[in-house]
Amino acid sequence: MLGIIDDDSESIEEGATSADLIIISVPVVETEKVLHTLSSISLKQDVIISDVGSTKKKIVDTATCLTDKGICFIGGHPMAGSHKSGPGAAKARLFENAFYLLTPNEKTDQEQTEKLMSWLEGTRANFLVVKPEEHDRLTGVISHFPHIIAAGLVQQAKNYSVENGLVSRLAAGGFRDITRIASSSPVMWRDILIQNKTVLLSLMEDWLVEMERVKSALNLADDEAIFDFFKGAKEFRDELPVHAKGAIPAFYDLYIDVPDYPGIISEITGYFAQESISITNIRIMETREEEIYGVLVVSFQTDHDRIKAEACIKHRTNYETFIA
Repeated sequence: MLGIIDDDSESIEEGATSADLIIISVPVVETEKVLHTLSSISLKQDVIISDVGSTKKKIVDTATCLTDKGICFIGGHPMAGSHKSGPGAAKARLFENAFYLLTPNEKTDQEQTEKLMSWLEGTRANFLVVKPEEHDRLTGVISHFPHIIAAGLVQQAKNYSVENGLVSRLAAGGFRDITRIASSSPVMWRDILIQNKTVLLSLMEDWLVEMERVKSALNLADDEAIFDFFKGAKEFRDELPVHAKGAIPAFYDLYIDVPDYPGIISEITGYFAQESISITNIRIMETREEEIYGVLVVSFQTDHDRIKAEACIKHRTNYETFIA
């Protein structure tokens, strides 16, 4: 229905035997099972096998069942995506300008890695070659651990909401935005945590040390230490690239001042539908008493879609738009 595939096979065995390139696109635990299945099939000798999993060390180690037989396996991780899952979340520009990490082992011929890059050049991603261990440490710091923190913040709010229902109402604003990644697939993140356990346990210890430092400063009312904590974080964050894609999927929000009357949301989404612009989320940011205008926040998966949507609104209406 979505036009994502050209042909299909009834089984892995049927499709793999004639394949020149095999990309395993399943959760990381399932990837290990698929690797063992492929090792029992008669494959083309020059076939290249890769994956798109968020952890690499354990998968590359498991792939020795193939590499020991002379079959090329190169781990891969396109660092783009969405907190949504399934084929409905597919986007043609999803990997464009995103980092795509490749983790060949020490036996992999450089020519094979370059050939895989050639296969994948249509993604328009930025390729980086790193060791599997380095990959897991990097993604642990800037993706896996932040997902744990986000889920932890939501769990804390959930616990407090039992005592005070205002928690869930007030959390609908900025709190909802900074914890958006907590809506990701529980199955996927369970598997990622298990596979990257060693790195994440180490990061948790580092985090506890950092929190104890802040706790101590707060107990002592050490305003200088507290100031330095936030100042250091602000300076590092402000230096991060604004438009580059990272490990955690970005969300591109467009704020639209719209008149408060029945049907306004369907009007806006109707314009987007006519322009074939896909949205990932839509919400009313706030309500203002005795005001005829409200703020509609529409989220897109790419900056390209947001720019297109902004042009659409300016062309079809006189509503003000802005990006925060």
